Amino acid sequence: MSPLVSRTSRTPAPWLALVAAVLLGALALVVPTRAALADPLEACTPTQGAIVAVDFGAWGGPLLRGCDAAPTTGLDLLHEAGFTTTGTAHDGPGFICRIGSAAFDAGAERPTPADEACQLTPPATAYWSYWIAPAGQDHWTYSPLGAMAQRPGPGEVEAWVFGGTDIGGSTGAPSFTPASVRASGPTPSATATPTATPTGTPEPARPTEAQVKAVASYLVGQLTDGDHVDNWGVDYHRTIAVATALAGTGGQAQTLTKVVDYLRTHVDAAIFPNGDTAAPHAGNVADLALLATIIGGDPRAFGGRDLIATLTDHVCAATDIAAGCAAAGDFAGSAGPMSHASALLALKRAGVTPPAATVSRLTAQQCATGAFAGGWLSPTDACDPDLAATALAVLALHTLGGHDAALNSAKAFLSGAQEPDGGYQPYAGAGVTDTYSTGYAAQALAVLGLADRAAAATGLLVGRITTGGGLSPDPSNPDADLAATTGAALALAGKNLASLGAPPPPAGPRPDLVKGVSYLVAPTNLIDGRYYESFPGFPDFGLSIDGAYALAATGGDDAKLRAIVEFLRGGGAVGDSGFTVDTWLGIGTDYAAGGAIGKVALLAQVTGYDPRAFGGHDLIAALGDVTCAKLDMQAGCAGAGNYRYATSVFGQSLGIIAQRRAGQGEAAAKPIAFLKGLQRADGSFPSLIPAADADRDVDSTAMAAMALASSTDDPAAVSAVDKALSWIASTQKAHGGFPGAAGDSTNSTALAIQGLTLRGDTYARQADKALSFLAGQQNDDGGFTVAAGGQTGSDVRASTQVVGGATGISFATLTRDVHELPGPDPSATPTPTPTPTASPSSASPSPSVAPSVTPSSPGTGGHSSGNLPRTGWSIVTITLLALVLVVAGILLRVSARRRAVADQGGLS
Repeated sequence: MSPLVSRTSRTPAPWLALVAAVLLGALALVVPTRAALADPLEACTPTQGAIVAVDFGAWGGPLLRGCDAAPTTGLDLLHEAGFTTTGTAHDGPGFICRIGSAAFDAGAERPTPADEACQLTPPATAYWSYWIAPAGQDHWTYSPLGAMAQRPGPGEVEAWVFGGTDIGGSTGAPSFTPASVRASGPTPSATATPTATPTGTPEPARPTEAQVKAVASYLVGQLTDGDHVDNWGVDYHRTIAVATALAGTGGQAQTLTKVVDYLRTHVDAAIFPNGDTAAPHAGNVADLALLATIIGGDPRAFGGRDLIATLTDHVCAATDIAAGCAAAGDFAGSAGPMSHASALLALKRAGVTPPAATVSRLTAQQCATGAFAGGWLSPTDACDPDLAATALAVLALHTLGGHDAALNSAKAFLSGAQEPDGGYQPYAGAGVTDTYSTGYAAQALAVLGLADRAAAATGLLVGRITTGGGLSPDPSNPDADLAATTGAALALAGKNLASLGAPPPPAGPRPDLVKGVSYLVAPTNLIDGRYYESFPGFPDFGLSIDGAYALAATGGDDAKLRAIVEFLRGGGAVGDSGFTVDTWLGIGTDYAAGGAIGKVALLAQVTGYDPRAFGGHDLIAALGDVTCAKLDMQAGCAGAGNYRYATSVFGQSLGIIAQRRAGQGEAAAKPIAFLKGLQRADGSFPSLIPAADADRDVDSTAMAAMALASSTDDPAAVSAVDKALSWIASTQKAHGGFPGAAGDSTNSTALAIQGLTLRGDTYARQADKALSFLAGQQNDDGGFTVAAGGQTGSDVRASTQVVGGATGISFATLTRDVHELPGPDPSATPTPTPTPTASPSSASPSPSVAPSVTPSSPGTGGHSSGNLPRTGWSIVTITLLALVLVVAGILLRVSARRRAVADQGGLS
């Protein structure tokens, strides 16, 4: 989309330094600047500080370099790196006339006073030219700014070379490469995401639902007659922008319809302001076509106009200024890369492949820094980066696909250009961060996968929201501004032009969940409302609940679902073993298991039962009772807020979800804080609590994201979810699956789908690939394998988690009320139970075959029995605990339980 405000006319970039120097330092005398104590070279790294190299070769001297660990300007970098400088009397210290170093000729500055008096600006044939190479750039760029205006980014290298060049910097570049003088360590590549993130600010603010609604209300209030923007006449560009913003913020459907109807009626005036025999307004055509696609309309039939044909029929074959063609490949009437990128985006989103010449026209406009300018550039023009144009180009190239190198270069630029407050200056040297540009940049950062930076940019936008819902344009102007608000609205709503209103991607193969449910409820697997593991005669309560979650998610068999719940509510006793749900939970003892309590409480909530009166217990109160006040490993507490004996992220997350669903937000605050504290810097979560350094687990990360996702009023929690999902997405394999302890795991993939669906607009393609992977792991009996290429045949535990996870429904919102259905009396005598065998699962069980089980073996990372995550104690472990309790009493039972948790990785 084109800018909604006319940018201030700017002095040509190559002369900005000169103008600034005149204003800042019209000195009567030539004043040399003394060098500071230089930072050691080791203080600069590929991601911190900046290096400057000065070539004294014109006088037979060496190439010297120095470091500034925290540069503020290019001039400051020179001084902090140990060099001295002298400006000119005419232009001041900002125009470098001489440079010296103690390491060459005793510090004498060159050129000498005899060679250059430094009274006036030196000639272009003999002066110190200034070159930069940001992190990840493998070539030099002539600096468009002077040393006092240029601000080196992390990992940047700069160079000063004496000689001649033109004002565009097309000649006289350094003879050495940026890589040869960069900081020690691996040189950043243009394809790597810079690791520096905005610092010096607290966790960025996240927009609330109320704030987004207020923004929409402000936009509606700026309309004349409720259907258009009037700006000394109808302003079609702003009207389209308001409609697009309302499509993103939602909640104003009636107004949006009215505005779109107005645009349909007046489409000719909008796209042919000079009549239909002249060049169209390419920006308005593109933006209208994109709006039509976003709202589900047809851009080929908008108010009687084919907007797509209007673009494709006006592609320039050659330069023709009178026809609105700056060069071949332009869309006639396009003012520059921004409106051109909008046109490419509109075509691609309408299902049309843009003409190759139009795509090449945009990519050829990318500057060496990775940015795009605000207007068309000729080959000799210096690049003046424009943030909004760069962001729109990113959105277009991302949507087109196949432009990884250009996107990686833009990613490096956007990372380096972000200010400490999270915002962006609209153009180099603007001096203030701009709301309009930052709003577009936030969209680009999101599609580039830079979640932290996108959050920081959005946080700045939140701070610009005024009392009436509009956003102020910059810190110097506190009043709401329409252009700023439309530019920021989509980012505040968590949307972007590349996907807003987009239909879901074409679905690949899907797992057959009907067959999956049939496998789960088959009489050889689900026996009288419970599942069994490998230890004969003892029900697996955790696995039974996993099965119940799956049945709740699919709605595939409510009667069997209720049977499981009633079995557990009735105590879960089978035979005379003495092993019951109470034994498993330990409520009322010093050894109550918080994760198991949370899992049963959540089951009650999901199925419509009261967790405060389930099986004779108030499970919500029990969770409060087992919330640790401090670190006490002997009492099962890994820290304040950990649930006692919840030795996994799974168990901690289940408890949080149960408390939040019960309206116990305050009680869940410390458990949430404890969970957030477990997140790694890369966004992942470990499996076990406490965790080993290398413990990073897809399953647990997805579970933690589900637990934190409901805390929308907590910016840190929202940021934690974004980081978690970004990390999960980064681990996806080419075939669509996700890694688990057993390999490319079906249950890890299913949980990843549940997590990624929390941000469905962003991760729809990843979820689709994951579902296709699961479809390929389903057997003829409806069950699923444990992992791709692993043990053949279906596995009950894997199948429970796949069937539920494949729906994408979060545990935090899962609901299937069955508590009023007719069902078994939990006090009735249980049906005699067949004794399960310990034979591996087969692909085609028959009624005569004992329940499908997998031999249990110790594992790491919270997995066992086929290396699947457990959300309850191992049945073998529990049975042993029960036997030990009978034989040796409670103390030995506790010891065994602790040891079992460490060895088996029980997930509660």
